[in-house]
Amino acid sequence: MEMLPSGLPEQVSDGESLARFLTQSSHFNTVMVKPAAFLPNPKNGQTSVFRQGNESQEALWQVAREQVAGERNIHGVAIFKAQHVREVQLDVAAQEPPPRHANIIGWPSDTSDPEEGKAKRKALAMAIAQHAELLRR
Repeated sequence: MEMLPSGLPEQVSDGESLARFLTQSSHFNTVMVKPAAFLPNPKNGQTSVFRQGNESQEALWQVAREQVAGERNIHGVAIFKAQHVREVQLDVAAQEPPPRHANIIGWPSDTSDPEEGKAKRKALAMAIAQHAELLRR
């Protein structure tokens, strides 16, 4: 099996925990992660995530500070399994550097009807969000 520079396997397994860092307070409330947190970046049609592996929560926050924060605040993190992404016919692909980085890929792109594409992406994001656990500092 191919190994990445981070030491993780190239293939993201279904049982792997993924972390989506929440840089906007509108992406969650006191009890849950909102679907908007998972919507793909309009520039590349992908959702950036980090593979949590067996890392402790403290190591996860360190990744957030080193790889994600920059000028942005990290308000929390959504933890979910790769399996929940694949259950809705999307996929998770390793994309290093930075270490442990991956993308959720396969989002429907705007076809002839942009509103329909938007509705499909929101429904998929909702299906992932219902499995996500919210971690706050």
